[in-house]
Amino acid sequence: MYGYEITQKVKEITKGKIDISEGALYPILHRLEADKILDTKKVYIGKRVRKYYKITNSGKKAAQKITAELNDFIGTLSLIFNEKKPLYEAD
Repeated sequence: MYGYEITQKVKEITKGKIDISEGALYPILHRLEADKILDTKKVYIGKRVRKYYKITNSGKKAAQKITAELNDFIGTLSLIFNEKKPLYEAD
C-alpha cells in the first residue's frame, strides 16, 4: 500500500478510533524502511511517483514480538486493576 492508502485502511480497520495523518505517518514509514522493517517499490504514474510499502519477513517477526509484549503488558495491567483487594486503602 502507499501512504494515503495506509491511513485510510487503519481508519477503516479501527472504525475511526485511530486516524493517522499523513504528516505523522511518513516519518514512521521512512524509519521503518531504514530499519529494514519495510520494503518499498516506486511506481511512476505520469510525472508523479507513488511509493508502495510492504512488510519484510523481519518486519513480521518484529510485529509479532511487539504484539506479544503489548499483550503481556495488558495482561499485567488487568491483574493490577481487576485486583479484588484494593492495592491502597485510605485511612
